[in-house]
Amino acid sequence: MKKYQSLIFIIGAVLLLTGAASYITHWNLSPYLYSAGALAVAVVQILNRYQGKDLIIKRLYRQQIFGALFLVITGVLMFTLPHGNEWMLTLTIAAVLELYTAFRLPQEEGSK
Repeated sequence: MKKYQSLIFIIGAVLLLTGAASYITHWNLSPYLYSAGALAVAVVQILNRYQGKDLIIKRLYRQQIFGALFLVITGVLMFTLPHGNEWMLTLTIAAVLELYTAFRLPQEEGSK
């Protein structure tokens, strides 16, 4: 199951990046690509739960889920505000949360 989650995550990340990058060109399919990728990434991160008792690692996993939810909110904003750039704010918040947890989780899990 972990192998499939990893594959879904990679495909979702590629779709997410392609949709966000091509949104600048006003390609009609960009929000669809981005949203499909954001949903795939969010589902994998929500299903990847921590079962231990370490509070720091639990907090980091919650932050990762919040980052994934901000990715999904960004997709919604791409559809509802097609002429604005408000979606960039939620994408930035998501990127900061995801980047922070990407560095901190392996460090914390490796030290335990």
